Amino acid sequence: QVHLVESGGGLVQPGGSLILSCVASGVDFTINATGWYRQAPGKQRELVAVITSGGSTNYADSVKGRFTISRDNAKGTVYLQMNSLKPEDTATYYCNTVGTDETTLASSDFWGQGTQVTVSS
Repeated sequence: QVHLVESGGGLVQPGGSLILSCVASGVDFTINATGWYRQAPGKQRELVAVITSGGSTNYADSVKGRFTISRDNAKGTVYLQMNSLKPEDTATYYCNTVGTDETTLASSDFWGQGTQVTVSS
């Protein structure tokens, strides 16, 4: 089992910045990739950015050049640096991790509870 806790959301003006954090805790689980997703009211959840265990990253076109995903393995934390925020970035942001149970070798994924980001003047 993996427990994910997101933090760092809040209210920010257009053009501003926020850093989201996702702290993972658990045992007997090898993380293969961690991603940030977001869901705005009335819309489907969408992938924002993902980072693999090898350090490869990928971003949604809508955030390329503005958002950066990174990780600190020692702290078990994945970050999402969000710059030049726009009102359309307003959403609940969720952390998701995909990996393998070291005991059963089964693949699983886990979600955090989400953190709200509101971009408004």
